[in-house]
Amino acid sequence: MAQLAERSLLLLLVLLSPFVASAGVAKLNSSSPLFGIEFPPFNTAVADTGCDGKLVAAEEAGDERTQPASLSPSLKLHITRRAAAAGRTRKDSFLDSAQKDAARIETMRRRASSARPDGERAPAAYSPRRALSERLVATVESGVAVGSGEYLMDVYVGTPPRRFQMIMDTGSDLNWLQCAPCLDCFEQRGPVFEPAASSSYRNVTCGDQRCGLVAPPEAPRACRRPGEDPCPYYYWYGDQSNTTGDLALESFTVNLTAPGASRRVDGVVFGCGHRNRGLFHGAAGLLGLGRGPLSFASQLRAVYGHTFSYCLVDHGSDVGSKMVFGEDLLLLAHPRLNYTAFAPASSPADTFYYVQLRGVLVGGELLNISSDTWGVSKDGSGGTIIDSGTTLSYFAEPAYRVIRQAFVERMSRSYPLIADFPVLNPCYNVSGVERPQVPELSLAFADGAVWDFPAENYFIRLDDGIMCLAVLGTPRSGMSIIGNFQQQNFHVVYDLLKNRLGFAPRRCAEV
Repeated sequence: MAQLAERSLLLLLVLLSPFVASAGVAKLNSSSPLFGIEFPPFNTAVADTGCDGKLVAAEEAGDERTQPASLSPSLKLHITRRAAAAGRTRKDSFLDSAQKDAARIETMRRRASSARPDGERAPAAYSPRRALSERLVATVESGVAVGSGEYLMDVYVGTPPRRFQMIMDTGSDLNWLQCAPCLDCFEQRGPVFEPAASSSYRNVTCGDQRCGLVAPPEAPRACRRPGEDPCPYYYWYGDQSNTTGDLALESFTVNLTAPGASRRVDGVVFGCGHRNRGLFHGAAGLLGLGRGPLSFASQLRAVYGHTFSYCLVDHGSDVGSKMVFGEDLLLLAHPRLNYTAFAPASSPADTFYYVQLRGVLVGGELLNISSDTWGVSKDGSGGTIIDSGTTLSYFAEPAYRVIRQAFVERMSRSYPLIADFPVLNPCYNVSGVERPQVPELSLAFADGAVWDFPAENYFIRLDDGIMCLAVLGTPRSGMSIIGNFQQQNFHVVYDLLKNRLGFAPRRCAEV
């Protein structure tokens, strides 16, 4: 009897062991690989390392004590703004940004209108795999090919780690780099990534469920050995730019703000591009922070939780901005931290962060803008997003006309209006005035939250004593966008557990 009981206990332990071993590990939604937000155990490996691979001291012990036992301490990183070309004036830079933004917004319009918020099926030509893949294509174009991603992050990829500058973009999902052999590549600063030189590089196989998140080349290879053959991807852009390569897994290491400290995350899914064409402006690739499951932010959730934030210094500063994965305790204690709810995503694989805008206040007065202006239409267009890759802020044309007229009517007559200034409107001559007085601008959200902005976040001081409103219209897309210029010197937090956006005024150079 004792032997029987012993064998029964042993059998029970064997049966239970897989469940015990997997406890506490975030899992992909088993109902569909496309709907997963947190990735399974291949993304849970994390280590504090120096870039030479040696273990370094952990981050502040005080921070570690405040974190849940299942999550790592928050990760604080430096990000830098793309430098303007030599000899270009501030006016030239902003006009160039407005031109790039226009192309980016058109891409967003096409991507948003391809999704049906009312749950209707897409046209018959779209298979579920292809529909999702094309949404990913659009987001890559919006962040890189258009060239409007202004903030760069140093990322060390592989073992041993090699440094690459990647564009930080909340409007994109896929992380990708140019890779050797580079059969047809654009010019970038520094060498491309060498998979053969990294001991931690692994291909995602064609039989892997993650391979279903990307589009195959136009002439796809047969997946003869699902457990061995690589997963090829192909992305095509509207301006004939494209990237082709293999989906892969690799170790990504990022420098922390503490001197000499860094953090490595193993098994990050990224695109290793061997054929890349287009206007990628010297960056090595893109670090996506969108809502989709392939983004860097989504892949870190099992390690740092469902929160990330950034604090962008003003455009004229030479000090680096900050990026935080995990909760920032100083931010959470900020007396002026305010939250507004994210709008429901139009699909589980949606990239953009939509907010629910109720109206715009100029000079403390709520403007007469139809509530229909802020809604998402049946074809998926419209709505309001917050985006780190768009420079200026944009409002649907009906709202923009009202906002522009409100500033014209409320501005002091002591500032002469400049007629026929290119792109930006209105513009004023403020020569000799150190701090011009302008009406206040605020955004009112549907849940009662209000975001008040300082004048330097919505008026641009250009050369020769010219000052312009840093807001434009979106005549075709109907989408409104809170761009990075309007976000400067605010700590902006994306809390995806509670589905809300937080914002607090801070001197970001001191964070």
